[in-house]
Amino acid sequence: MGTSLIVRAATRVLVGLLLVFSIYMLLRGHNEPGGGFIGGLIGATGFILYAIAHGCRAAREALRVEPQTIAMVGLGIALFAGLVPMMIGDALFEGMWLFLAADPADPNDKGIPLSNILVFDVGVYLVVLGSVLTLVLALEEEV
Repeated sequence: MGTSLIVRAATRVLVGLLLVFSIYMLLRGHNEPGGGFIGGLIGATGFILYAIAHGCRAAREALRVEPQTIAMVGLGIALFAGLVPMMIGDALFEGMWLFLAADPADPNDKGIPLSNILVFDVGVYLVVLGSVLTLVLALEEEV
């Protein structure tokens, strides 16, 4: 390893923070700036930082799944989220909402909103995470 002990120790903390922040950005982007793309980039940055400090092999072991597989699963999730509205007669990629746990006594309480837009964002997150890590790890391994 060409990195110092301090860099390797600090990386473990930073990777965790970056991954938590990437999930926050994914979920926040549903209603505000952010979303799957920026969340995926932040998550990939965490793993890239880990690869710099510990090596590509250690980063691949930390992922536990090949980055290409992550990207392909994300693509399938995003496509599924877009096709679901067509299955019930709406337009392709139409936003659909499901409200859970609504209080029947309160007419203003719609409950917890869930949408296929969030599922699409999760797919985009995984596509970006997987594709960026595929590129960066391949380039790093070439060197």
